[in-house]
Amino acid sequence: MIQEIKPDILITDIKMPFMDGLELSATIKKTQPWIKIIILSGHDEFDYAKKAISIGIEDYLLKPFTSKEIVASLNKAAEEIDKERKQLSDITKMQEELKSTERIIQKDFLSGLVHGTIDTASARQKCHELKINLLSRYYKILISRIESTSGNSQNQKMACSLVNSYSSSWEQTNSFFENSTLVCICKGSDQKDLDDRSYHIAETIEHIATQNPDCKVFTTIGKTVEHLSMLAESYEDAKKILELSKASTQTRIVSSDDFLAEGTELLHLKENDPMVERLKYASKNDISIIIDESMNLIKSNPGQFQFVASYLLGDVIFSVSELIESLGGNIQVEKPEILQRNYIDSAIQNAEAFSEALQSILSFALDYRDSKVIGKYQDVILKAKKYIAENYADQNTTLTKVADVVALSPNHFSTIFSQECNTTFIEYLTNVRIENAKRLLKTTDMKGYDIAYECGFSDPHYFSYIFKKNTGLSPREYKTNQ
Repeated sequence: MIQEIKPDILITDIKMPFMDGLELSATIKKTQPWIKIIILSGHDEFDYAKKAISIGIEDYLLKPFTSKEIVASLNKAAEEIDKERKQLSDITKMQEELKSTERIIQKDFLSGLVHGTIDTASARQKCHELKINLLSRYYKILISRIESTSGNSQNQKMACSLVNSYSSSWEQTNSFFENSTLVCICKGSDQKDLDDRSYHIAETIEHIATQNPDCKVFTTIGKTVEHLSMLAESYEDAKKILELSKASTQTRIVSSDDFLAEGTELLHLKENDPMVERLKYASKNDISIIIDESMNLIKSNPGQFQFVASYLLGDVIFSVSELIESLGGNIQVEKPEILQRNYIDSAIQNAEAFSEALQSILSFALDYRDSKVIGKYQDVILKAKKYIAENYADQNTTLTKVADVVALSPNHFSTIFSQECNTTFIEYLTNVRIENAKRLLKTTDMKGYDIAYECGFSDPHYFSYIFKKNTGLSPREYKTNQ
């Protein structure tokens, strides 16, 4: 819940099963360092307090405590949050940090790595000199473009400053800014953990930057690679998807993994064909550019319209066929008419017919490609919702459990679910449970605490609180009004 909700303040007991409050606090500080933590403890022991201080706990309250003491502690934490946000959004501070010699050297080095201009031997030597640890089994590049929806450069700079201030605390991650775009080199010894951490970092960037409602973030995650020398491949992967999203007005997180057909890697299409390469990530806006380029090529070869047009159209048809096949389709089933000789003969009669044919074929190809990505999401969402509908009463129905059912990492699933459903997983699950509780209140004589357990709530008091928060009425009031 903490990973998904990303609260400002966490109040936790010391003594808890599975993981005690200090372990929890240490874990949270590594992934979400902005959270202010208030520890509650009945153990007036110096060792606890000492460990809590070393973790960076905001306050440590000994039992028994009064409501006044809790409110005072919360106010103290809130004041600290306001103070930090003001300091972190200080654009001058960020600019000075970015201009520091050490920071510039590190940025240039990391930039050279992801752009592929530094060889592996030189990279290792430079890492040693700059005291940067980049040795790992696997790597992923993550790129976040931070923008102001209103075009307010001040808001954009403030959001970038906030993200920059927190970025140094992210584990196994090295990052740098290129104007308003953050580039992160994420590393890990396990592919699944790396995938999950990449999504967590992406969600964290989104959470921080969009604290200003005028800002949006589009984050892309490149493919996993196994060597420093291959970082440029993951970077190009993420960059191409980012370029595809130029016209996007939404905050989103997209991974190159989402552009893969079942068992087939889209990135492994016929690499020596420029058209095939372009179709991987082309946007609808690129169609007119491709048509214009084709027409210019035809004009540069006067007197050979039909010959050149036939060649260009044939290349587009071949490339589209490759794309459809890579996504598990069959061009002979999906759009068989473009394979007919008379289709090509008709399309190359004149410039207008040629342009219309290109427009039709390319639009079909991009629609098909995008439908596969969306379809992949829809399958995940439908499977998740079906599982929730059948298992909402089980208190073990959690984000992690459902993510496992749809075969995705928890953070990947959380991202897809919130983006496609416009609500978080927890909000959706809670709503399903509340709707079923309302049904039981209307149609049965069951007691409130029995309904709570029947609908997946472990605590009847918490059920009553959540029910009233969602409906405006207590369970008893709701039943009386029916």
